[in-house]
Amino acid sequence: MIPFLLAAAEPSSLNAYIPLIFVFVLATFIGLDVIRNVSRLLHTPLMSLTNAISAVVIVGAILVAGPQVGDDHPLWITILGLVAIAAASVNIVSGFLITNRMLKMFKSREPEKKP
Repeated sequence: MIPFLLAAAEPSSLNAYIPLIFVFVLATFIGLDVIRNVSRLLHTPLMSLTNAISAVVIVGAILVAGPQVGDDHPLWITILGLVAIAAASVNIVSGFLITNRMLKMFKSREPEKKP
């Protein structure tokens, strides 16, 4: 889908986005490598940080997907902004669910009362 959207853009404007796409792909691989090497004890604090970062991503995606001043705002940028909003929303909701589940594992259980 993304190559189709990029092909619809003008070639001169596409050259301006190539460094940004390169940074995005590089950040994706570095992020995956960092996440794989995290200890299980640090998972819950890391999920909280990821939720905070996703909240910032949603704000930026809303600014990208929203109406722009002028007519030179391409449709594919709006579509990518909407995809970013959806992906970050799923990340936030699932992050809260996973964090809640992990915190429940560490809660102390009340001992059984003997009659």
